[in-house]
Amino acid sequence: MITLLFASPKDWPDYQTALPQALAQAGIAARIIHDAPSDAAQVDYIIYAPSSPLQDFTPFAGCKAVLSLWAGVERIVGNATLTQPLCRMVEDGLTEGMVEWVVGHVMRHHLGLDAHIVNPGRDWRPVPPPLARDRQVAMLGMGALGAACARALAGLNFNVTGWSRTGGQVGGIAVQSGKDGLRDVLATADFIVTLLPKTPETENLLNGETLAFAKRGAFLLNPGRGALIDDTALLAALDTGQIAHATLDVFRTEPLPKDHPFWAHPHITITPHIAADTRATGAARALVENIRRGEAGEMLLHRVDRARGY
Repeated sequence: MITLLFASPKDWPDYQTALPQALAQAGIAARIIHDAPSDAAQVDYIIYAPSSPLQDFTPFAGCKAVLSLWAGVERIVGNATLTQPLCRMVEDGLTEGMVEWVVGHVMRHHLGLDAHIVNPGRDWRPVPPPLARDRQVAMLGMGALGAACARALAGLNFNVTGWSRTGGQVGGIAVQSGKDGLRDVLATADFIVTLLPKTPETENLLNGETLAFAKRGAFLLNPGRGALIDDTALLAALDTGQIAHATLDVFRTEPLPKDHPFWAHPHITITPHIAADTRATGAARALVENIRRGEAGEMLLHRVDRARGY
C-alpha cells in the first residue's frame, strides 16, 4: 500500500470523495494522510497546492513525485528544497472551462454585443458584424490551454496564429516565436489572448513597446497570468484607443484591490479568476493516472521542466 500526503488542507473537502473513488477505480491501494508522519520518508506522493503550509520538502526523501493541484507552478518551482519530480495539473474540466471563457469573450467583442446589451438610447444600429473568417486572433502561449483555445477559435473560422517560446506548428496552427514573431502576430490581430506561464521571460511581455506593435483597436483577453501585462502600459493603451477593450481574469494581486484603477476604467472588464477552475472529479483522475504511472515505472505526465519554469 502506498502513502499519499494530501498537503492542501483547504482543498481536502473537495477531494475527500473524489480521490478515494479514483484510486479505487484504478485498483490502487493507498493510505491518505494529511500531516507529515514522524518518518516522512515513507510518503510516496505529495498532492500539493502552492498555497499549502508545506514549504520544506527535504524530509521526504522517498517521495516519487509532487503532484500539483494547480496548473500554474511559478510559486513552487523555485523552491530549492523541492528536488522531487513536480507535475502540474492538466485535466479536461480545467481545459474546457478555459476554452469556454476565451471563446465566450472573443465572441462578445466579435459580435459587438455590448452595444446591444446596454443601449439606453434605444438606438437602432443595423450594422452587421464581420464574419469570423475576416478576423485574426493572436494566441500568446500554445501549451495545453492555449492550443485548445486556438483550435476552438479556428473551428469557428477565426484566423488564429500562435506565439510561443519554440514556434513551429501546433495542431495545424502556425506558431511564431521571438520578438519579431511577436511583432508580426500582434500587428494583424483583432483579438489578443494571453495564455503564457509566468517566467522571467514572460513577465511584462505586453508593455509600452509591445502594445504599440498591436493593431490599433485590438481587443485584449488575459486569462493567463496577471504579471504578463504591465498595468500602467495597458491603461495608457486603453486611454489612447490603441487597445479597444481589455477583459482580464488574472491580476498581480488577488483579489484585485478595490482602489485599483482597473475597476473604474470604462474599457476594462474584470472577471474574478474564474476562467479555468480545477474540478475535483477530473483532477482526481489526473492525479491518480500519474500515481499509476509512477508505480508502473512509466513517464509522468505534465512534468515541470525546472529550467523553463513550467
